[in-house]
Amino acid sequence: MPGRSPRRRFTGLVALATLLVLTACTGPAAAPAAPDGAGFGTYRPEKQFTERVTESFYLPMRDGTRLAVKLDRPAVDGRAAEGSFPVLWQHSLSIDRKPEDGAGPKTGGIQTIPTLTDDGYVVAQVARRGNGQSFGVRRGYNDRLEAGDAYEVTEWLGTQPWSDGNVGMYGCSNTGDAAMHSLTVRPPRLKAVLAGCFSWDKYDAWRVGGISAQWGFGPSRTVEQDLANNPVDGDADKTLLREAAVEHQKAAPLADMWRGMPFRDSFSPLVASKFWSEGSVGSYADQIRAADVPVYVIGGWRDELRGQGIATLLNVPGSRLLVGPWKHCENAGFGLVEEAHRFFDTHLKGIDTGIDDEPPIRYATPASDLPDATGLQWKSADTWPPAGTTATPRALGGDGVLGSTAPGARPFTVDTAAGCPQDPGSGSTIQPCHIPGAGTSFTGAAAERDTEITGTPVLDLTVSVDRTDAHVFAYLEDVAPDGSTTVITEGRQQVSLRATAPAPYALPDGVPWHRAFAADAAPVAPGEPARLQFAMLPTSYLVPAGHRIQVTVTGHDPRETGELPDADGSRIEVAGGTSTITLPERS
Repeated sequence: MPGRSPRRRFTGLVALATLLVLTACTGPAAAPAAPDGAGFGTYRPEKQFTERVTESFYLPMRDGTRLAVKLDRPAVDGRAAEGSFPVLWQHSLSIDRKPEDGAGPKTGGIQTIPTLTDDGYVVAQVARRGNGQSFGVRRGYNDRLEAGDAYEVTEWLGTQPWSDGNVGMYGCSNTGDAAMHSLTVRPPRLKAVLAGCFSWDKYDAWRVGGISAQWGFGPSRTVEQDLANNPVDGDADKTLLREAAVEHQKAAPLADMWRGMPFRDSFSPLVASKFWSEGSVGSYADQIRAADVPVYVIGGWRDELRGQGIATLLNVPGSRLLVGPWKHCENAGFGLVEEAHRFFDTHLKGIDTGIDDEPPIRYATPASDLPDATGLQWKSADTWPPAGTTATPRALGGDGVLGSTAPGARPFTVDTAAGCPQDPGSGSTIQPCHIPGAGTSFTGAAAERDTEITGTPVLDLTVSVDRTDAHVFAYLEDVAPDGSTTVITEGRQQVSLRATAPAPYALPDGVPWHRAFAADAAPVAPGEPARLQFAMLPTSYLVPAGHRIQVTVTGHDPRETGELPDADGSRIEVAGGTSTITLPERS
């Protein structure tokens, strides 16, 4: 991976030169240094403040739209501390913080960053236009209007008397997207971005394989729901909050927008845009690279968006990646706020925390016998996939054996009423599940040794359907000696959108990409074989010795939100012996 850029070295030199000037009268000064023992996951400098003061207000944008801002500042004896400080901010859906955002598996996570006021940061929450306490009408989701607002807010925060001019952004999920979109407009005072669980390519994030089958559509709230927000200071009777809430209702329903764009090049009349492109961070990759701002990507092996973070790593030189065995925006077993603190101290305060001397990738590899995400064993890598990873093809046998080349069709009937035997969760943390009897499975022999799978599994299936189209879902699974089954990772592909094409951005070697334009749609004749090449979501997982690796293929997933109208009762056959899965195995 590339080292520190000239701009970043220059920023550090400026910070050092400033320190030398300020301390010239007391003799030579050393560069700021991290406390002893403060490394990955253990960065805990002595606190500088024990109090903070909070205020909220409206900040007008270039078109007069007022955005709600909540500002937390370090304080002494109940008053804002004197001096100027670096600023961190989040472009959110509300300036409120929910108690659950920093509790349970999110304890010490991204949403606890406002506690860094104790460490000499000003921290701001800014509600995006058309959301929360802010005025305006939401247009799409992470659109160009929001990016323009991010430019204005960043520059405003960087020029206030309490700001030292160094600004960082952070966020996870939709606020991670917002942080990344800020890079696309290149505000001069933006010096670092930490973003988790966001989309590099919105189509491939929201319609994996052309199929809408994940957990949500984005915010569409009633006036009453918006009025549950806390108002800004001075609006105790919620007069302004109500005005903003009523204005929000003019926004197009996001669910209608997404459903109205089945192809990557679909035009949405609701926002007058080919919004998959407009809303994708990757559409502005050249601008992001030109910004030359340090980026730290956070992800989880149980999050639907994990592949998007890896795509960002591969397309933004100098970026860093941290992936744990977590669900969406979780960080159980790891003090993420401490790592965020180390990252921002490096790039906003010029402190030598050692982070730039470490490998750019950290990841944890869970196993099925790990009951939770505590006691993590972290690994590091310089490239993705990590060195020592071998792409290992395994045939899906007609006899139902993984690794067998026996010919034969493996037919099954699609049952759209089949549900998960256990609660898969809901919302942003909903998980895939193994449904006994659903689809067809290919099971390998018991592993003779522990087998690590780290990278992106790729399927090459030959299927035939008794309809003109189908949704095909595939699950990589770990079968324990007692028969219990754990889904390791999953993938999906709509048969009519099977055509592959060169990707417009870097992906791991061997990972196929589908353009999925309207012109690419190619229904099949019933019974005609069709070749499907598609990737599963990336993973890192340890299959213990004695366990079996299994691939299950189905025609329905309970999380599916856009079923084909005639899917139920359809018949799908997988050609055994010629279909394969390629596993990224590490020795």
